[in-house]
Formats: sequence, structure tokens, C-alpha cells
Amino acid sequence: MKSGGEKVLMRIFVGESDRHRHRPLSEALVELFRSEGLAGATVLRGVAGFGAHSVYHTAKLLRLSADLPVVIEVVDAQEKIDGVLPRVEEMMDGGLITLEKVTVIRYTRHEVRA
Repeated sequence: MKSGGEKVLMRIFVGESDRHRHRPLSEALVELFRSEGLAGATVLRGVAGFGAHSVYHTAKLLRLSADLPVVIEVVDAQEKIDGVLPRVEEMMDGGLITLEKVTVIRYTRHEVRA
């Protein structure tokens, strides 16, 4: 993503215990996005949530705290998202993927000052 303007935000909702080839799914997805040259990805860990099976997961209950909700967010051009989406779907056993149009106001590299 070289400039601002209209882009697409992909959000992927999974559980912390979800795996792809014995690796945490969130890590595998971030590595996929990096290797495919997407602009960036962020993994957010939720404190509570439920999904398709309506099982409540929360950090307050020790027995369920190993499967907290995780959201992976990626913003890039529609073409880049469309190109990686089939591979994302192949890697997931369950979960939710959403897409929405967003306006990028600023996307710059953080400069390190000497």
C-alpha cells in the first residue's frame, strides 16, 4: 500500500487456540501477509467473547482462558486482499472474516531519530 485513499480492512476473528500446521493460526496468518507483501497486520487479543457455538470465553474463567478471542486486522488495496483471501480461508477451520471499505488518512513509516 503506497498511498492513502480508499482501501479494504479485512478482520479475521478466531480463537487463541486455533492452529495451522501446529502453529498458532494468528502467527501463520501474519507470516502469510508479510510474505505476500501486504502493508501490515495487527493481532488483537480479546478479553471476552463468543462465536458460532455461543461458548463464552473470558480471561476471568481459568478453564476457558486458553482460548480467548483473537482478531487479526489487515488494511490494503482490494486487489491485494482478494489475492490472499483464498489462502486465508484454506488455513481456517472456523472463525469469521469480514471486509469493509476504509479511508486511509495516513500510512507512513516511523522514523527513528538519532
